[in-house]
Amino acid sequence: MTRRKIYDLIGLTIGTLLLAFALALFQEPNMIAPGGVTGFAIVLKKLTGIPVYLTNLLVNIPLFIIGIILLGKNFGWKTLYSTVLLSLFLKIIPETALTKDLLLASIFGGLVAGAGLGIVFKFGGTTGGTDLAGSILNKLFPAFSTSRFMMGIDLMVVAFAGIVDQKVETSLYSVISLFITVKVIDLVLEGFDNLKAFMIITDKPMEISSKIMKDLDRGVTLFNAKGMYTMEDRNVLLCVVNRYQFTKIRNIVYEIDEDAFVMVADVYEVLGEGFKEIEKL
Repeated sequence: MTRRKIYDLIGLTIGTLLLAFALALFQEPNMIAPGGVTGFAIVLKKLTGIPVYLTNLLVNIPLFIIGIILLGKNFGWKTLYSTVLLSLFLKIIPETALTKDLLLASIFGGLVAGAGLGIVFKFGGTTGGTDLAGSILNKLFPAFSTSRFMMGIDLMVVAFAGIVDQKVETSLYSVISLFITVKVIDLVLEGFDNLKAFMIITDKPMEISSKIMKDLDRGVTLFNAKGMYTMEDRNVLLCVVNRYQFTKIRNIVYEIDEDAFVMVADVYEVLGEGFKEIEKL
């Protein structure tokens, strides 16, 4: 466990450092605000001069506290560590534009930010911000999914950037950077899709399903199956999670049953509670 925590710390540190480089070297100097708390912080700096690192802390720490109160202690130390470390890196790394070309800045800023966030997610952490705010709003208004809230927040920040900078190009380049970031995150997490379906064959279905439902707030379905080689009855769990929970569910299964057989499949659309509402086309 100590060795795993050390690996997690190294991974979270590298990912957070890459995100800080993307912000300080590409996005912040060129007024590119690709959504989230950091995007909002870039816009706020343009208005008030408040440093990005300070706004990141002032917004994310209260969000983290509210998240613990409303959602429990699922976010853990990794989110707090990454959030504080990001502000520390942003304070240390000087704001320097590697390029003044807005298109290049939006593309490479998105690439580096996506790589950094993908690594952070892969090691089970987040940097707070949009995903945390979306989870809190989903708890208060369950009729709307977390992803819908996240998209709404990001679009508002992007629009706000264009209004403050008085240039529609600012919003458009921010959208480009946001799109690239999301795609690179998915690539780092070994897939371009937001959702993953886990099929888990295990002798400990109750322990694993209880842990998933408690820690990830995801539903689990139990199937009764028969292994044709041994002709023994087996338990199969089915669970669908988003990209932020991909690593977490793997760790849960590993910690409870190292002998479990796990299959992971890309899911292109999920309709029903906790995901998209079923609508008539």
